[in-house]
Amino acid sequence: MNISVVIPLLNEEESLPELAAWIERVMLENHLSYEVLFVDDGSRDGSWKIIEGLATQNPNLKGIKFRRNYGKAAALNVGFGNATGDVVITMDADMQDSPDEIPGLYEMIRTGGYDLVSGWKKKRYDPISKTIPTRFYNWTTRRMSGIKLHDFNCGLKAYKNDVIKSIEVYGEMHRYIPVIAKWAGFNRIGEKVVVHRKRKYGKTKYGLDRFLKGYLDLLTINFTARFGKRPMHFFGLLGSLLFILGFIIAGYLAYEKFFLQAFKMTERPLFFFGLLAMILGTQLFVAGFLGEMITRTAADKNQYLVERKLGL
Repeated sequence: MNISVVIPLLNEEESLPELAAWIERVMLENHLSYEVLFVDDGSRDGSWKIIEGLATQNPNLKGIKFRRNYGKAAALNVGFGNATGDVVITMDADMQDSPDEIPGLYEMIRTGGYDLVSGWKKKRYDPISKTIPTRFYNWTTRRMSGIKLHDFNCGLKAYKNDVIKSIEVYGEMHRYIPVIAKWAGFNRIGEKVVVHRKRKYGKTKYGLDRFLKGYLDLLTINFTARFGKRPMHFFGLLGSLLFILGFIIAGYLAYEKFFLQAFKMTERPLFFFGLLAMILGTQLFVAGFLGEMITRTAADKNQYLVERKLGL
């Protein structure tokens, strides 16, 4: 199969029929074999009934329904696990991503040598309250990750099947799939300018709090990528340095006490700083040791309660 299109959705009953028909037309015009995986992230409207109806008309349409809302990252992760196409395309269900971009993204993966291609909504129809924070967020991510993309959070992306089978997306990490892929060893990452369409149905599911969450998620990814499998390298090193610093301070104060007949050690503020450094150093070292034990025994996979599957 050429393409799997993974579409996470939450309460998008109005847009689904038009989106499914548009994808079908594009695939037939370009003679591409395909499947569409709608992942219903706990919708409370009629989205799942519409998916069931669409699947009876087109056997290439499949669905997964979560028992409750887990978030976009969970929906993508489960969709990736069920995708079988050589190239996997992700897009949003709100009609702001154009299915006409699919053939171009597919060709960049198939013949361009890329592992991952991210869409770049160069011209956006978002309010200024959203575009300015987005630009700052993308600039920060470029500097911290070293990946030269303009739009990390664009939902329209294309992947080699090997990429999506080698990574795990959880929490709010869908914003940083290119970063996760890079840390997994997939360095051939490109981008394509894509059309950003005005919202036709529904309303946005994201508020301003997503920018704070996005920044914290970026710090999490960078930390876990470097030290997730070897926490002792971070906590053990930092703990050792703090303990040594505290030990040097204690030694200096002991020298003053016994050889220079200075004030009592406990009367010096420096004494308490050295004691605190040794205590914190010991705690960090133990935390690193426990982290090493946990990483060797803990399961890596998240579990999501899937209520129904359709065509899978």
